[in-house]
Amino acid sequence: MANVLFISWFLPLAQFLTLVITIQAKIPAVIVFGDSSVDAGNNNFIPTLARSNFEPYGRDFTGGRPTGRFSNGRIATDFISQALGLRSAVPAYLDPAYNISDFAVGVTFASAATGYDNETSDVLSVIPLWKQLLFYKGYQMKLRAYLGEIQANQIINEGIHMISIGTNDFLENYYAFPGGRRSTQYTISEYEDFLAGIAENFVRELYGLGARKISLGGVPPMGCMPLERNTNLMGGRECVQSYNTVALEFNDKLSKLVTRLNKELPGINLVFSNPYFIFMQIIRRPSLYGFEVTSVACCATGMYEMGYACAQNSLLTCTDADKYVFWDSFHPTQKTNQIVANYVVKRVLYKFI
Repeated sequence: MANVLFISWFLPLAQFLTLVITIQAKIPAVIVFGDSSVDAGNNNFIPTLARSNFEPYGRDFTGGRPTGRFSNGRIATDFISQALGLRSAVPAYLDPAYNISDFAVGVTFASAATGYDNETSDVLSVIPLWKQLLFYKGYQMKLRAYLGEIQANQIINEGIHMISIGTNDFLENYYAFPGGRRSTQYTISEYEDFLAGIAENFVRELYGLGARKISLGGVPPMGCMPLERNTNLMGGRECVQSYNTVALEFNDKLSKLVTRLNKELPGINLVFSNPYFIFMQIIRRPSLYGFEVTSVACCATGMYEMGYACAQNSLLTCTDADKYVFWDSFHPTQKTNQIVANYVVKRVLYKFI
């Protein structure tokens, strides 16, 4: 029952029960591409520093174990999968503990620290988006061998394909290297267009491979991440408004892309899942959601640490992550992930039902 409770408060009982039955009938799988917001541990199996398969990460996950998720527990796509009547956690494609029978109902190809731009994935040697697509093609072959052509095609056609990526392109690439190749090659608006072009090509590739239900994710108010706030000394450690403005601009371009592609690609059901405004609501009015701390994270000092730095200073980590919006200086807590996931299901993904 826990996997559907969040829907019940805004639907009459009869509608609610119908919705649950319909969801379970129509959504056979959740298939995920992206960055650390949706990576369930793929980076554990590649040579990179962008990892979180160690304590205190995962302390509130089932069994209290680190999985490679950049959170104290589950991430948004785990909650979305559960809300759709599927499993409570979406496994990482590269994790040898799982096989195609697990992946048939949910899989993530995501890689922490990656981006739309190949140069972003090069920064920490993680899995670029084009390689995630190659993994997906291999997954389709395995799925057809496991289930047969007809049932595999049904999962591909009816499964929700979720894309959550883009923040690293700005914060770990464009703005991280002043005078670097991208910032000299493009104005910020031109770089947004460049990334949106990659997003369009990726959606078209998925469509060509049989995907019809696709969620293109926007970027959050990245100027309000603790790392950005606590390095904004001249701005009094408030949110970096220029970064938030870029997020709004880029999201607007993605939203318009979704509208256009829905007209151009016959049979596609493409939606825009925008986390920006629910994140801002949480940050501006935290008490409404039971939060107490927004400007620093739970892990270590909460100002600058993520990944291995969290582990090194773990004695400073907070005792109750549910009071914090952010788990580390870049990533939300499990509680925040659940709120955002519930919002996306209620406001956007219901269109797939």
